[in-house]
Amino acid sequence: MKTATRNAVPEVTKEKLISDFKVVVADAEALLKASAGQGGEALAAVRTRVEESLAAAKEKMIDAEEELLAKTKAAAKATDEYVHEHPWNAVGIAAGVGLLIGLLISRR
Repeated sequence: MKTATRNAVPEVTKEKLISDFKVVVADAEALLKASAGQGGEALAAVRTRVEESLAAAKEKMIDAEEELLAKTKAAAKATDEYVHEHPWNAVGIAAGVGLLIGLLISRR
C-alpha cells in the first residue's frame, strides 16, 4: 500500500510540470513571433537555436504526456481488476479512508 502512495505523488508533480512547461513553451513561441521582425545575424542565430530547442522540448513533453497517460491507465486498470477480484476488501478500504477523512475534517 505504501508503494502506491509514493508513486502517486510524483505523478501529480509530473502533471504540474507538464502544465507549467506548456506555458513556458507558449511564452517562448510568442517571444519568437514578436521578435521575428528584428534584424541582425546574432538575433537570427539565437532565434534559430531557440526554435530548435522548443521543437525538442515539445517532443519531450509529448513523450512525457504519453508516458503519464499510459501509467495512469495502467493504474486504473489494476485498481479495477483488484476491486473486481476483492470487492469486500475494496469496500473495507474505502470505508476506512472515508472514516479517516471524516475524523480529520471534524478536528477543524
